[in-house]
Amino acid sequence: MLTASMVRTIQAVFIIPLLAAVEAQYDGSRFLWYQSAGIDFNSALPIGNGRLGALVYGSATEKVVLNENSIWSGGFQSRANSKSKSALAGIRSLLQNGEITQAGQSTLTNMAGNPTSPRAYNPLADLNVDFGHASGSIQSYTRWLDTYQGNTGVNYLYNNANYTREYIASYPSGVLAIRYKSSVAGSLNAKISLDRTNSVASNTASTSGGSNTIALVVNGGVPFIAKLRVVPTGGTVVASGNSISVTGATTVDLVFDAETSYRYSGVSAYTAEVDKKVESAVTVGFDSLRAAAIADNTKLIGRVSLDLGRSSGNSGSQPTNTRIANYKNAPSSDVQFATLMFNYGRHLLVGSSRDTGDLSLPANLQGLWNQDYSPSWGSKYTININTEMNYWHSETTNLRETTKPLFDLIAIAQKRGQAMAQTMYGCGGFVLHHNTDLWGDAAPVDYGTPYTMWPMGGVWLAFHLMEHYRFTGDRDFLESTAWPVLLDAAKFYYCYLFTLDGYYVTGPSISPENSFKVPGNYKSAGASEGIDIGPTMDNSLLYELFSSIIEAGSVLKVTAGGDVTKAKSYLSKIRPPQIGTLGQILEWRGEYGETDRGHRHLSPLWGLFPGSQMGPLKNQTLAKAAKVLLDQRLANGSGSTGWSRTWIINCYARLFSGNAAWTSVVKFLQVYPLTNLWNSNNGPPFQIDGNFGFTSGITELLLQSHDVVHLLPALPSAVPTGSVTGLVARGGFVVDISWSGGMLQVAQIKSKLGNDLILRIGNNVDFKVNGTSYRGALSTIAGMSYTITL
Repeated sequence: MLTASMVRTIQAVFIIPLLAAVEAQYDGSRFLWYQSAGIDFNSALPIGNGRLGALVYGSATEKVVLNENSIWSGGFQSRANSKSKSALAGIRSLLQNGEITQAGQSTLTNMAGNPTSPRAYNPLADLNVDFGHASGSIQSYTRWLDTYQGNTGVNYLYNNANYTREYIASYPSGVLAIRYKSSVAGSLNAKISLDRTNSVASNTASTSGGSNTIALVVNGGVPFIAKLRVVPTGGTVVASGNSISVTGATTVDLVFDAETSYRYSGVSAYTAEVDKKVESAVTVGFDSLRAAAIADNTKLIGRVSLDLGRSSGNSGSQPTNTRIANYKNAPSSDVQFATLMFNYGRHLLVGSSRDTGDLSLPANLQGLWNQDYSPSWGSKYTININTEMNYWHSETTNLRETTKPLFDLIAIAQKRGQAMAQTMYGCGGFVLHHNTDLWGDAAPVDYGTPYTMWPMGGVWLAFHLMEHYRFTGDRDFLESTAWPVLLDAAKFYYCYLFTLDGYYVTGPSISPENSFKVPGNYKSAGASEGIDIGPTMDNSLLYELFSSIIEAGSVLKVTAGGDVTKAKSYLSKIRPPQIGTLGQILEWRGEYGETDRGHRHLSPLWGLFPGSQMGPLKNQTLAKAAKVLLDQRLANGSGSTGWSRTWIINCYARLFSGNAAWTSVVKFLQVYPLTNLWNSNNGPPFQIDGNFGFTSGITELLLQSHDVVHLLPALPSAVPTGSVTGLVARGGFVVDISWSGGMLQVAQIKSKLGNDLILRIGNNVDFKVNGTSYRGALSTIAGMSYTITL
């Protein structure tokens, strides 16, 4: 029998050094890792290839939530309200006459969609694997996710054997691949099944012809077929019902794919595609699949490297759940936690948004990962902030390949929006409201005056097309993709806008999800309402739309047809942002009483971020007023959700207020990460937008590029020393920066396109380019790099 002293000796000699070695193995800026299995959806670890997703629990009996991004609750719904067009003039008259409440009720009655919601994103199935391992007998357990390689895995000891599990989401092969392995030959047993509760037509396992396959067929919602191939080394294989049991193996490899009717003409077509991908992957084998998947992932992720400094002592080498807990009380000890979250945001975007063909789909409200048939907010595309936030860091952190799915959805939604513009408003062009789904649903969503009626979603999405050109300089993309969408969006507003006080205005419309107190000189004074005329956000979006047409027209040398001339005419009559009695940007057409001074949406500051109309280098008066409103919002509780807090980070960065931005960086990391670092609303449900907004916010602290390439525009004092490589500035510049003592040490800027380079460093300090004092815009040569020093 072991004595207490003998136990202490064993711990000192074997277990403690093993734990120290484990901690040293996982770079605190790169890896999520844990010493216990995931217990729920928000503690499991996500990987994806842009279309297929896997959420890995790492439990004794393994559970993996599987997703495919076109599996939704059903087909296209025609939800347009046929009464809308005839009711529009009357609603506008009510608004102009101060009958705000009546106008809001008429808007809901006559313009809300029927049914009120688009389709919802649905799960595919769960992969369950029973290894016959009792959880209480597992030792030396670790599970990990590598944000650089994009893979995840589990390691543990059981009955004197070392068991490993590794999960790969292969973009090159279009499949998920898994390897289970034991260090002791013949000791690996596994009972494997695919399980789903809804709309299952068949779920069968077979070993026929030596092809060990589970096939799941679903006919409800968006129909699909999924197949899992089981490839053991050694042992015996038996199929029973919907499961395959492997006994006495050394390794078991799994290959998985699912295809749906969304992308294929019929059952035979998508079944053939599954068979082709699975068979090809099995032929290639796990080792080659793994190598190709990691090479592909690291090619994208490796473009950017961020170093914000090293954490104190062993703070950064602790398991991730320990770091989450410790950061709440000692944030300054673990600066690498911010770096890890930055890297995780890039991992999640690469995993959930890749070009997978003509009908690629973008990251939705949960990216790619979902376990519920009725997920929060439908896990759809919420286009009054959330979908757009998903892509704020796509261009700046050198992940341009991730944007194609968003552009594919815009193309689908544009066609739906053209029909909606005619039906609801009697206008040409296209219009989207505040949500859409995989079918491009363009009708108003839900039923409430603060959120339903917002005809501006298409403009915000079109902004991303123009931004893609600004970063890449892809003239063909501008001409063939962005330009037609910009013109089609403008075509709608040339018809839809009406004049009030000499300006073109929207209405009925909202400032997304906020409400105001009806003024005393209006009917229903004091009531809380959301619908009005010409909110500031709408004006900022229209300013951007018409400015983009003018800019694009200049690049394309468009002189005929009057497109640019008309845009200039309308731009001149868009109301500029108004400033209130407290010096703040106003949210509405008047200085209405506020129902929520700390509202989570920063809609009136769209022109600050992601737009540039209120930027301090463009308009100091508006920038100052934007800061007043931002400070006021924060003081009254804004940033109450993770995504809202990250919008605040980006806004303060745009105002060059680095320390204020970092305060919100710390707050975000203290409050909003779930166990697996997914963003939350201070607890479940998970929303992925905050993860992406965080990565964008860190980037904005280090590099901005509106009119000038601005290095270290908002460097916080909390990160006095660090470096970043591979960020991208508008104009086609790739930027590497290192700094020390809060000052630039050296920067390398590579010109990809040969555009002129206008530079600014920090608070406009003097500097040199290639050893010569900077005096103004530089003519660059494509492919050449330029060294910046103080």
